[in-house]
Amino acid sequence: MPSAEYEVIVIGGGITGAGIARDCAMRGFKTLLLEKKDFSAGTTGTCMGMLHGGVRYMATEPEVTKLSCIESGIVQRLAPHLIFRIPWIMPLLAGSRANLQAFLPAITHYDEWGKFKNSKPHVVLSAEEARTLEPSLSPDIEGAITIDEPGVDVFRLVIANVISAAEHGAEIRNHTRVTGILRDGNQVYGVQTQDTLTGEVGEYHAAYVVNAAGPWTPQVAALAGVPFKLCPTKGIHIIFDRRITSTAVSGAGASLLPHENTSICGLTDTFFFLDPDEVRSNREEVEHLLSSMEKAIPSIRQARIIRTMAGVRPLLDQPGTDERQLTRHYKVYDHEELDEVRGFLTIAGGKMVIYRIMAEDLTNLLCRKLGREDSCRTKEDPLPGGEEQANPTALAEEFGLPLYTVARVVSRHGARARRVLERCREEPQSKSHVCVCEPVTEAEIRYAITHEWARTLDDVRRRTRLGMGPCQGCHCTKIAAGVLVDERGEPAKRGHQEVLDFLQERWKGREPVLTGAQLRQEELLRACYLGVGGYHNPALERVSQ
Repeated sequence: MPSAEYEVIVIGGGITGAGIARDCAMRGFKTLLLEKKDFSAGTTGTCMGMLHGGVRYMATEPEVTKLSCIESGIVQRLAPHLIFRIPWIMPLLAGSRANLQAFLPAITHYDEWGKFKNSKPHVVLSAEEARTLEPSLSPDIEGAITIDEPGVDVFRLVIANVISAAEHGAEIRNHTRVTGILRDGNQVYGVQTQDTLTGEVGEYHAAYVVNAAGPWTPQVAALAGVPFKLCPTKGIHIIFDRRITSTAVSGAGASLLPHENTSICGLTDTFFFLDPDEVRSNREEVEHLLSSMEKAIPSIRQARIIRTMAGVRPLLDQPGTDERQLTRHYKVYDHEELDEVRGFLTIAGGKMVIYRIMAEDLTNLLCRKLGREDSCRTKEDPLPGGEEQANPTALAEEFGLPLYTVARVVSRHGARARRVLERCREEPQSKSHVCVCEPVTEAEIRYAITHEWARTLDDVRRRTRLGMGPCQGCHCTKIAAGVLVDERGEPAKRGHQEVLDFLQERWKGREPVLTGAQLRQEELLRACYLGVGGYHNPALERVSQ
């Protein structure tokens, strides 16, 4: 058996895998992180972007709710620049006020744990008070309850963990698919890989291979020759082109919240036992969310939906027919105990907000297995950008950029915003705004490419929110592709392919909501790229059929 090049190989670049890679690297393990697409391109990138405790879990899993509140407070302290407060209104719909007294004990108990996540206690409002706060609420409501929850930029939270892992010595590879897991008898000792962009193959050896592949966990386990089952469920969200409410609002089985420069409405919960790579939203699911929300916000259908997103939750294998009642607990599996296969660990279940403690538990097991006594520091050491507070006003004056532009850079990079903006001093043309909706400068795109493993336009989107605003990349896609290939030293034809790949990928989320104003926007995008731009893409041509 070949000697180990690494002590730990982590498969999966969502929030859990990124958190594990960070913890392992911080404890001195020689670590390799592998992700077949891009960091947060799977389940993590399709979540609602909240560090909440979860009121709805109070009745069935209060321990999960409490843990989520505690971990929320920790993450807020580690990366304060990525956090924003979301005031929340839960209206009492017609006929539901009678249930208020039954609900109050749970929400009061939730208040007790709110101190961990820096939340304020709930307040009971009259119907008039609620509509004063949020005029779009239905005139039929009988009152409301307010709480507040923290929102987070999940894409930046993941990449911050990846950056920290790298700064502590981990090797990072995205767009690298694990094609095989190496075994010598009952001993796993490494992986075989293929770079999905270049085709390059590789082989890496390690004392332990960690399976943190989310809904793809069973597929990775199969490569190691061990059986593994999940109880996966599908969730979708619909995204609107702007903030259409001033607060988050819960409807009858759905919620709408202002998030970044958009609004997100979600979410559904249905069993999904197909290939996670093929998960898509459909029009019936969109209609379900709209029908649920319009009971609280009757005008919801007047707002423009710009896209949907769909993901698969990697829930633990468990009995049950009610998807919303399935446990959100997590578990670390040692396959030496389960299957007599050494050197292979799996982690499954859980929620985004508790990723750090999940990583800590798994890394603690690795320490015991490998005879290390290093203690976990991820609770105390800030994530990159969270070291101190940046001053957007001073930075805007120093670099000659609009305050709002710099404020958005600070919201993504925190104390490291200066590193992003330095290029503006060296190359003044990099001040140009490539994406006006968000906004995103050329300097930030180049920084993502050179410092944050952005290899495709879709990677750039996750680092910067390029193309995630109202126009959905209509203006900025081609310009950004030019910046990408220039910074990477690639031929112009590669930029052409990047445009097509980006539009194709984004099409998947827009197709289920092509109606009204959004259909007109899609026709404009089609005219820009198929007409003026001379691009040929079958996905775009379908719009006019």
